[in-house]
Amino acid sequence: MQGLMKINWNNCFGKLCTKRKFKSTMLKRPTSSDLEADLLRDQERFLAAGAPAAVRVLRRPEKRRGEQESGAKAGEEQEDQQEIAEGSRDVVTIPELPEQIPSLTPGPSKKSCFRAERVHFENEDLETELDRKDTHVTAVLSRIIERDTSMVPISLPAITGAAFPKVFHRSEVEDQGQTLAQKGRKSIFAQKIAAQRARGKGPTSCGGVEGGPSQPALGHQGTACAPVAPMETVSSPSGFKKDAVSQTSKLVTGLGLGGKNGSLEAKKIHKENEARLHGMSQSEILEEQKRLLAQLDPQLVDFVRSHKKQRSLPSTAAPFSAQEEHCSSEQVFLEVDMQQEETDLSSAPPVTADKLPIKLEKGWLHMDKLEPEKLEWMGDLPAPQKRRTKKAMRARFNFDGVLIPPTEDLPIHLGLHHHGDEPELAGYSLQELFLLSRSQVTQQRCLALTTLARVLTKARAGDLASSVRGSVVSTLLDAGLVFLLRFSLDDSAEGVIVAAVQALRSLLVSVDDEESLDTTFSWLHGMATFPLLPFDEEEDDEDEGLKDVLKETAKEKEDNKSDHDVARNDVVKGLLRMKLLPRLRYILEVVRPPPRTVLDVLEILIRIARHSPSSAIQVLDCPRLMGTVMSEFLPCSWTPPTTPAPERLHGLPVATAMKLLRVLASAGRQACARLLNSLGARERISCFVALEPQDMLLEPREALWISTEALRLWAVAAGYGQACDLYRDLYPILMRTLQSVPRGWPPGYALRPLELQRVQALHTLLTNVTHTAGCHQELQASLASSQDTECPPPPPVEWSHVLGLQHPLLASLKACIKLLGDPGQTENVLSLLPTHLLYLGAFYSRLSVQSSFCPVDCLQELEVLTSEVLHPLLSDQAVCNLTYNLKSCSALCNPLSCSSGPETVPNLPGLSCSGGTPALSLAGSSSPFPFLTALCYLLEVLSTIHKGIAHKFSSLLLSDALLAYLQACCQAKPTVSVSSAWLLWHEHHLLYLLVKLAHRLVPVSSEVVKQASLYHQVAVTMVPWLLPGSEYLAHDLLSTVIFNLDFIPEGRYGGPEAADLSDLRLREVDTPIHTPVGPLMREACGQLPSIRGCYLTHLAYLEPAALCSQDRHLGRNPWVRSMVLPEVRGPALPSDWPFLPLISLYERVGMPGGGDVQVDVLPPTSVESVVHCLQWLLILERWRDGVLRAVSPAAKLARLSCLFLCSSDLFLEKPVQQLTWALLRGLCNPVQLSALDLGVPLPGVASFHDMYMALLTQFEAVSFGDHLFCCFVLFPLQRRFSVSMRLAVFGEHVGLLRSLGLPVHQLPVPLEQFTSPPEDSLTLLRLYFRALVTGMLRQAWCPVLYVVALAHLNAFIFSQDVVSQEVDVARRNMLRKTYYLTDEVLKDHLLLFKKPDQQKELGFDSYDLLPPIRAQRLESVVSMEAGETPSM
Repeated sequence: MQGLMKINWNNCFGKLCTKRKFKSTMLKRPTSSDLEADLLRDQERFLAAGAPAAVRVLRRPEKRRGEQESGAKAGEEQEDQQEIAEGSRDVVTIPELPEQIPSLTPGPSKKSCFRAERVHFENEDLETELDRKDTHVTAVLSRIIERDTSMVPISLPAITGAAFPKVFHRSEVEDQGQTLAQKGRKSIFAQKIAAQRARGKGPTSCGGVEGGPSQPALGHQGTACAPVAPMETVSSPSGFKKDAVSQTSKLVTGLGLGGKNGSLEAKKIHKENEARLHGMSQSEILEEQKRLLAQLDPQLVDFVRSHKKQRSLPSTAAPFSAQEEHCSSEQVFLEVDMQQEETDLSSAPPVTADKLPIKLEKGWLHMDKLEPEKLEWMGDLPAPQKRRTKKAMRARFNFDGVLIPPTEDLPIHLGLHHHGDEPELAGYSLQELFLLSRSQVTQQRCLALTTLARVLTKARAGDLASSVRGSVVSTLLDAGLVFLLRFSLDDSAEGVIVAAVQALRSLLVSVDDEESLDTTFSWLHGMATFPLLPFDEEEDDEDEGLKDVLKETAKEKEDNKSDHDVARNDVVKGLLRMKLLPRLRYILEVVRPPPRTVLDVLEILIRIARHSPSSAIQVLDCPRLMGTVMSEFLPCSWTPPTTPAPERLHGLPVATAMKLLRVLASAGRQACARLLNSLGARERISCFVALEPQDMLLEPREALWISTEALRLWAVAAGYGQACDLYRDLYPILMRTLQSVPRGWPPGYALRPLELQRVQALHTLLTNVTHTAGCHQELQASLASSQDTECPPPPPVEWSHVLGLQHPLLASLKACIKLLGDPGQTENVLSLLPTHLLYLGAFYSRLSVQSSFCPVDCLQELEVLTSEVLHPLLSDQAVCNLTYNLKSCSALCNPLSCSSGPETVPNLPGLSCSGGTPALSLAGSSSPFPFLTALCYLLEVLSTIHKGIAHKFSSLLLSDALLAYLQACCQAKPTVSVSSAWLLWHEHHLLYLLVKLAHRLVPVSSEVVKQASLYHQVAVTMVPWLLPGSEYLAHDLLSTVIFNLDFIPEGRYGGPEAADLSDLRLREVDTPIHTPVGPLMREACGQLPSIRGCYLTHLAYLEPAALCSQDRHLGRNPWVRSMVLPEVRGPALPSDWPFLPLISLYERVGMPGGGDVQVDVLPPTSVESVVHCLQWLLILERWRDGVLRAVSPAAKLARLSCLFLCSSDLFLEKPVQQLTWALLRGLCNPVQLSALDLGVPLPGVASFHDMYMALLTQFEAVSFGDHLFCCFVLFPLQRRFSVSMRLAVFGEHVGLLRSLGLPVHQLPVPLEQFTSPPEDSLTLLRLYFRALVTGMLRQAWCPVLYVVALAHLNAFIFSQDVVSQEVDVARRNMLRKTYYLTDEVLKDHLLLFKKPDQQKELGFDSYDLLPPIRAQRLESVVSMEAGETPSM
């Protein structure tokens, strides 16, 4: 079509309506309802009317045909009019339209609906990134700078007789560049250039000269690694020869310097390096090489070496750099440490036509030419050759998850070779498995997921820790394993679902952790567990400064996070966010997978329930999930399976499902009530407890396990006071089972672990039922007397219902003790003794509060129990041997035993029991902790009831092994984490019970009194270790032991006098002493009851948590809310709890920031609290120095500084002054002083510098030159601390120099700490000099800083060290100004200062005359300045 239609549709209809005025017979516009006949009729009417057309078609000239627009325009219009008149064609024209299309204002950019689903990184703004990189061409053209080519050599082409250069032809290049072509595909021109360079005749590229700088390699973060100038020379091989140095540097060319001096500067640098190398010996070169290699980035070293190889061998291709793998953030791989050997794969010979599996024939399309690079994969793989190396290689695994060494030559038929990266190596890397899991082939997806599951299993078991560099689990999680598995669960293929469930179970579930928790279930308070929540990381408060109404709640912040962010912080929470529970319900209910997958799903649900109580509630709330579990895997009636391994578990009882109910019930009493009353757990308990395991018609192990889990579920319910009505219904069955142990054991019979756990679960159940029955009387009385307070209803079991349990359990205990002498039964007996002892302790603890309690009968019964049972038990050799394992099995003494494993990641915490617990560990089979904890619990209960038999248990507290264990615990420094909390929880109970037992024995046993200080040390040290949930233990220790004078024998037997003797010894070394410490210590011991009341008052904020903890520890089951302990965020009390009254007063009275004060005078109670706090700190510092070891000296100084910020006169109180002086002297001892570091972060303090600024402001306002306040101001001005504090004193707060009147001899810190080493801050030295010259710093006003300023200025002005020109000019000017000072005293002090001396009146020694060297220095400076004066 020659014409071009130009229509402006935005104006077309407007012009037709406004400028075309038709008559009333104007034709109507066609509509969608018009028929073809209507359209033809309208066309005839239009032609008959003869109206002009509204649209014209204009024909543009085609420039390709040479037509001129201007010349043909008139002719074209005439031709168009003629054609219109002739009616030869339909033409649409609009004369009013312009020739050019008007520019339109661009509308808003359209947004893609798929943009939200695209993968993008956090904090990445794509629009900003595009605007930054995609600049307009004008931005480029506007900054054209001509490159300096003055130093680029020009190579003229060779002169030939041909008129034009010879054209490159393929036939000429094939033979010459065949070697290079095999390395990679190149163009003809590139092959020609490479061939010419190989012959040494290659033309130089105009982009740079040969030997110019190459592009630096990228490191891990994608940043360029700039080459260092001397790297090429220094990093020579071990066989370096001095005469082998090249004439020019291969790294530094000077091209980037520009101008003519670039190459000259490069040659100069190279000559300097060469001269330095010639001046060094061979050993010095090697030593310097090792030092540089240790300091430099390994990637930079690899780049320099590869650059050298490229320059030395220009004809060979650059070797493959392993850094390329690290640069890609999307690659997922691990490295295997190859410390001894590496596979050296020689290059395979080129493939020829003879080696092809088929022969080439003529006529085959595109097969006339042989392309070896495309046929290399068809050849045989070369045999691996080994050589020693330390290079790390990519980890590869077989289908069983086993790591394959790179040197192992495996046959191809195993299916481990593929055509991915490194096809010569067998096995699949993690990146290749990820790629395979997204295959369209179902079998490949199943294979990849199954292999990943097995790799995870072996990694979490610790099998790969010694072979793989890095964490497998962390690497997979960072690569998006959670999302991969979640997407795979939605697959339609059952095989993929099964493999995905297996992989998810390998990721989440640790079998060893579950076995450890099952083992400790029957220990004292073993049902209580910590949630498996990751530690909360402190997030930036984005709402800071907003009103409370505008701030987002925690739930809103959580809802606004993406799934990726949630899963990155918490894997389980991220899976719940991605609707994992409904999918698992669908798999169980609809897919009905094989037995192994069913068990995997149930174990995943157990792990989710252990995550937190809220996660357990989500499992209960998931529609039809628990209904499916109850109906399909815990039926009350079932058909016995015909084979030992049934094909389906649906319709059969599954022990894992019963364990799931038990874990869900532990989440809280409401969750337990829902299981019992709504989901039918009560009927399941009755069914599986009433039946003996051999009568269940199930596999023996499964039947025994499900019976054990039913008893555990019942024990948990009884721990809330629930399901106790079943006790009356099943009492005969329980008694029959109870009486069979150990009487029913054949001689020499060894119980299986599940049989032992079943008996332990039964004892735990009876213990909880006894605790619940013991609360019936109290609840009944509370229900009758309470009016408005909420009180739990009395349980259906009364004390009379459990009285009959004591005799069979006591008989069983006696039978077990008799079996201790049988070597074949010792292990079984030691496993059952703890539950027997715990039951007796629970029975007698609840018996003493019953109305039917008969003291006389009970005391006689306890004496018989002690003589017949406990004495033989304590004297048995097997029990004595247990105490020797205390230190070996302790988690406090062996912190590495409970540290996180290499595969434990922060967002998926665990108990770190992978690989099983060793026998000599706290939860191991040889651990003495369960037995000793239960024994101490019973002895403490009996000593409380019958104080007359307490002294009979002193042998346990005085055993050498136990005392050695306690001393080791006092030196321990535990670290609280999720993996260590559950072990420390049990060890803390043993220490608490030992201290409580000592509390019973100290008044009645003279031997135990000798060890009272050790037990007091254990108690005070343990308080800041106690975890959340142990608040009652801390309160009880503070109330009974810690402030008990019986446990502080130093207060009664010469402790204050010994403190006075220590002060006398300090006087001999001229340490300032203000008030003797002896009277202060004696007075503090007399105030211990008041001190206890002070601390209990300030710890009142823990009362709600302490009450909940009390209900759990005292067995008040109807009041227990949950078996899940509070989240582990650290200890229940801060490590600096002795400073709590002082910190509390500062937070309540002192205003943060600036040191202002709300009140001028504190109430008397606040002053008493401060005095009691200082008294207790003095006791701990003098007699329990190891207690405050966890508090750093800097933190102690900051806490004591709060004294001066709380009030304007608190520090002026006489007792406060005396106690603070004593504490400050303790802080200034050499050990504490050397450990003082004010630069480390302090808990509760934003920065020490800010606090010091507030202290300076307060000193200027209210100090009145108090010497104690002066010490706290001077203390941070020591030379080794930050110069910013000294600058603040001599800069912003120079006025306080008039008030720092502390004499030099009263300074508690050696003066050398302020004067050595010499000051190197020129700004501070100028401030020193200005303060002295202007009179702001005088010896009468500020003696200490006067000496400090003199010392530093004297060392500075007479220093002759090589320094910069600015420093040299400054010290010359100072020396000259000092010489011309009019104040002769100051002049003599500055010039004749010798060294500081605190015993002198002035605080320093002086020269009588200047030493010759200094006099010569002074003369040279003054004479030079005098000579230059006229010229100035």
